[in-house]
Amino acid sequence: MPVDYLADATETEHVEINGTRFAFRRFGPRGDVPLVLFMRFRGTIDHWDPAVLDVLARERDVIVFDNRGIGFSGGTTPDSVAGFGEGAIEFIEALGLTRVDLLGWSMGGYVAQAVALSRPDLVRRLVVVGSGPGGKVPGQPASPDKVWQVAGKPVNDDEDFLYLFFPETDEGRELGLASLCRTDQRLLKSHAEVSPEAVKAQMTAIGTFTGFYDRLPEITTPVLAVNGAHDVMINAFATFAMSQRLPDAKVIFYTDAGHGVLFQHPDEFGKDVLDFLR
Repeated sequence: MPVDYLADATETEHVEINGTRFAFRRFGPRGDVPLVLFMRFRGTIDHWDPAVLDVLARERDVIVFDNRGIGFSGGTTPDSVAGFGEGAIEFIEALGLTRVDLLGWSMGGYVAQAVALSRPDLVRRLVVVGSGPGGKVPGQPASPDKVWQVAGKPVNDDEDFLYLFFPETDEGRELGLASLCRTDQRLLKSHAEVSPEAVKAQMTAIGTFTGFYDRLPEITTPVLAVNGAHDVMINAFATFAMSQRLPDAKVIFYTDAGHGVLFQHPDEFGKDVLDFLR
């Protein structure tokens, strides 16, 4: 039987600033510092696994949104990580928020770091998942060629997502399929996707991103960096490298997980994040 998730039951809202109409959903208890989530390459607000969102929303005021030109939001898609960071700041300020916690997954991790560097006054705590500082990290192994062959397809199917996000083990496949089933509860109705033009802009942003490795010491806010040891998209070494440069960081590796560690272990991951944010 399908589970009724709070995240799935939450209606989409919109807020407009500087001519851009942002789509977002907000759920969980109000009154604390909100937790704003930044999505991956080619992902929308409907691509979050509701299981992990519901764990976070047990204690936190959770906000998911589509950046400029992505999914249900209007405007022109940025073609740089800095541009995505600017869009995120616009959205946060449009909601009237002056202090937030950020959680960025994959490309969203780059954008979250961009916000933390650009507006340290705005960010209380930062969670970076399945990501890294970007650019050239000394000693970091390259991703397999197959990664971008799969990620760059016009349309990705379940087998593609299983390869990109979950380890090639029986348990990894089982947990991956379970996550895909959970996200399908919303996606099968909305058919949400990132347009080809927006995908091209995102690829340009990633391809031209020189990274924040040299600037990591500037991020003085507490950081939680999480990765799966079997991440084929962004090698887990990138997460370890962050720990060598950040002044105040905690690092967690899940040894049986991949890029989608937060979806593979939503309960345990959510608890780790909540413990850190407290």
